[in-house]
Amino acid sequence: MDRHEDLAARFEEHRPRLRAMARRMLGSAAEAEDAVQEVWLRAARAGAAEVENLGGWLTTITGRVCLNLLRSRGSRPEEPLPEGYERAAPHTAGPAAGPEEAALLADSVGAALVVVLETLSPAERLAFVLHDMFAVPYEEIAPIVGRGEAATRQLASRARRRVRGADPGTGSGAADAGRREVVRAFLAAAREGDLAGLVAVLHPDVVLRSDDGSEVRGAARLARGASAFAAAYGGGRPALVDGRLAAVTRSGGGPVAVAFFTVEGGRITAMDTVGDPVRLAAMEMRLLED
Repeated sequence: MDRHEDLAARFEEHRPRLRAMARRMLGSAAEAEDAVQEVWLRAARAGAAEVENLGGWLTTITGRVCLNLLRSRGSRPEEPLPEGYERAAPHTAGPAAGPEEAALLADSVGAALVVVLETLSPAERLAFVLHDMFAVPYEEIAPIVGRGEAATRQLASRARRRVRGADPGTGSGAADAGRREVVRAFLAAAREGDLAGLVAVLHPDVVLRSDDGSEVRGAARLARGASAFAAAYGGGRPALVDGRLAAVTRSGGGPVAVAFFTVEGGRITAMDTVGDPVRLAAMEMRLLED
């Protein structure tokens, strides 16, 4: 196998993570596909086959491509990569280096988050998605957005506050109590293996998105999976995780998974699960009454 074929094979291993990352930064599946294709073209031109940490290198280039696209939406000229930028991209190992390590998906709270992401500046959006959702270190994000590490932290912090303010799972009052009851009903049905009860609280077109980039769609499929997962791990507990409505599943004294819920009209319309130990360790969790 020559170098080009080797690079192509390695790139395909990373493609699902890059696509997930681009989709969450851009909010469009079509634009994400175009962005990933551009990343491939740049990788091929740069002769990236010799890059040791290809995952980290591709993350950097994907971030820069998406930043250019976000800026171009505001009728601002696209900023070309500086001469030699591809070869100068960081090669350090980090949480985002492996294709299997995509973290929390950016559309985890449904339409509300999509709307608020659109209100962020391109740099804020990039810093938030890469750090909070794909665990990319600030020192690797800073060169992409053209800021220092401290300024990059501030970008992500501002974005985080605005996103949390738009999360439908962080409210209070009757609406929030209703969402919690739906989640409790879901967890109880999962523990009991009650497929009919699970389907009753799931929207027919519900989608479950995992942090490995996979998706499960449809109430019946998700109900079977939730029941099997609860049987294996004893079921989850309702919780507020980083201020958002969630369920925490524990095993061996520590969390093994967190599921975030989007509840609309009394039914669960989306679930987003996190199983990456790095992301789990960084989350603030507060268990609620069952």
